[in-house]
Amino acid sequence: MATFGDVCMAAAINILSAFAFFVAFAILRLQPFNDRVYFPKWYLKGIRSSPTHSGGYVKKFINLDFRTYLRFLSWMPAALKMPEPELIDHAGFDSVVYIRIYVLGLKIFVPLSVLAFSVLVPVNITGRYLEHHKDLTFSDLDKLSISNIPPGSQRFWAHLVMAYAFTFWVFYILYKEYALITSMRLRFLASQTRRPDQFTVLVRNVPPDPDETVSEHVEHFFSVNHPQQYLTHQVVYNANHLSDLVEKRKRMQNWLDYYENKYIRNPAMRPTTKTGFWGLWGSTVDAINYYTAEIEKKFHEEAVERERIVSDPKAIMPAAFVSFRSRWGAAVCAQTQQSSNPTLWLTNWAPEPRDVYWPNLAIPFVELTIRRLLMAVALFFLTFFFMLPIAFVQSLANLESIEKVFPFLKPIIEMPAIKSFVQGFLPGIALKIFLIILPTILMTMSKAEGFTSLSSLERRSASKYYLFLLVNVFLGSIITGTAFQNLNIFLHESASNVPVTVGVSIPMKATFFITYIMVDGWAGVAAEILRLKPLIIFHLKNTFLVKTERDREQAMDPGSLDFATSEPRIQLYFLLGLVYSVVTPFLLPFIVVFFGLSYLVFRHQIINVYNQEYESGGAFWPAVQRRLIAAMIIAQLLLMGLISTKDAANSTPVLLVLPVLTIWFHFYCKNRFEAAFVRFPLQDAMVKDTLERATEPNFNLRTYLQDAYIHPVFHKEDFSRRLVLDEEENNPLVPTKRSSRMSTPGESKRGSEASSEIEH
Repeated sequence: MATFGDVCMAAAINILSAFAFFVAFAILRLQPFNDRVYFPKWYLKGIRSSPTHSGGYVKKFINLDFRTYLRFLSWMPAALKMPEPELIDHAGFDSVVYIRIYVLGLKIFVPLSVLAFSVLVPVNITGRYLEHHKDLTFSDLDKLSISNIPPGSQRFWAHLVMAYAFTFWVFYILYKEYALITSMRLRFLASQTRRPDQFTVLVRNVPPDPDETVSEHVEHFFSVNHPQQYLTHQVVYNANHLSDLVEKRKRMQNWLDYYENKYIRNPAMRPTTKTGFWGLWGSTVDAINYYTAEIEKKFHEEAVERERIVSDPKAIMPAAFVSFRSRWGAAVCAQTQQSSNPTLWLTNWAPEPRDVYWPNLAIPFVELTIRRLLMAVALFFLTFFFMLPIAFVQSLANLESIEKVFPFLKPIIEMPAIKSFVQGFLPGIALKIFLIILPTILMTMSKAEGFTSLSSLERRSASKYYLFLLVNVFLGSIITGTAFQNLNIFLHESASNVPVTVGVSIPMKATFFITYIMVDGWAGVAAEILRLKPLIIFHLKNTFLVKTERDREQAMDPGSLDFATSEPRIQLYFLLGLVYSVVTPFLLPFIVVFFGLSYLVFRHQIINVYNQEYESGGAFWPAVQRRLIAAMIIAQLLLMGLISTKDAANSTPVLLVLPVLTIWFHFYCKNRFEAAFVRFPLQDAMVKDTLERATEPNFNLRTYLQDAYIHPVFHKEDFSRRLVLDEEENNPLVPTKRSSRMSTPGESKRGSEASSEIEH
């Protein structure tokens, strides 16, 4: 069992590690040759250029102004200076809303920490239950927890009152923040300039028609059913194979650039390569000539594949991006049912073009349900079986278990310094290592489910990752004190006893979670700002591949906020804080440090580094709220389970009210605010449309939208223009060819006339 000294040693290690990361960052960011790594966002905006120094050659690479090193922490106040409206313009609304999750954590846990240390810690310390039972094994930290209160004591009423106070405080903060984010989102949408997704919906499950192509069928349907608003459409092509060809050609181009750079540096020797896998075997050939010829072949294959896609009806999927003359028309279509059969002509707001995940648009709609069922089963088995290695690692991270498995190590690990390291640092770092590969697996599963936008993929992966952290990191770490033995007991007991079993184990695992918070939340967040991996990759590319300024910009990949992994990790800290706020308040300051440090670091990163791939308008906030509500309910149930073991029978009915109140609060907030994140008010749409028509009466919306949603592989060689022209030439008036008008509410002739309107 980790002692107070073990926790102090772990804190010292992690504080020193975090400080070392900050010092390393402060030094590396001042060097001119690292400028593109630590300030890439400003380069992408065209505001910043490579630092130039007069003087010797060394100054072009190393900053010799020692006065700048004295201000090595100046980035901290600079990260806080940019006001929020300017930050939205600079980094995007999604980034700002993400940062507000850390602000929410500070708003919740700073007052909770003050209140808990003012009330609960004195109540726990003066309980003296552990001191009077010499047969119990405990540490000094346990004296600060609810474990130090004698069974049946009236002191438990302090914990019950604080549980209510904490719950109502969280209600207040969540409501205020939800209202604020909703208001910010509506203002952001109202202030946005014209974007293609404001006028476009994604239509899926277009029914087959024996007489018309998919394109003709789509245009006919929307010309008839939205005669005044329908403008144009773009069918979805299955271009996945073409995308693979383009990616292969780009990889070959990178190799060609590499060998050309190599030849430029040493013109006396032509570079060679082998034609086998990764150039490891096969016949030896001239590298430049070989890759030049291979790239020409790939260009030819791409051209053939493009022609096949356009001419093959089977390459057109039963889906389309349909654009309207106004935001109002798009809102009506996106938010209403289009057919009497609710499984046909399914419409949703189209993601913005940057947000579209093109490979999944080629998945037939009928496959999606099957795919998601299979991935749900796969997630269950992944979550369950991943608990086994985590349980094994957690059992080995226990001092007694290590001595039992490796008895010859006993003299070494009994040394005070080694013992403190094993108990205070090893468990957290072991769990951190096991979680490294998980996000990639979960994102692959989300892609297999068929979501059509990057934002929805990240939100789906985040929900999977949070479930995994909840089951394996939180519950798994609590119930696997002796690894498989306790896990077996947990699996065979009745479901009603789970809160009791887990609740009893919670105080004993407080020190483990404290060490995990320090490893992942302190040192881990500090390592984030150092960007060691991007730094190494940039310099490797800069050394071997870069020969022009354009190449250097491509090597400078800033990345974006990894919402799929970072948001669930934040939610784990919310869960830990809410669970331990009443049970072991000593954990709360560690949570506060995490939120404060993360807010500072990630604010700096979104200002200077990250370049957001898409803009969803903060669409992920309802999921943040739901996971917080779930964390509150879990904390309340576990507190009831723990209290029920303390002979405080009168307290259980009192605590039962809290989950009921929390569920009611959730539905109230959902009904009050969530609509703003899934629908667009028709009133706001009409206001923007009216204002735009008054200020830009001659704007050609058709030209603006006609190639916005064409697959990226078609954008080159003016191919996008050809696709649009082909659609218009083949269907100028949409004369229907069908013999049946079952899906047409009016005469086909009328539909053709309606579609012939041309916007001037």
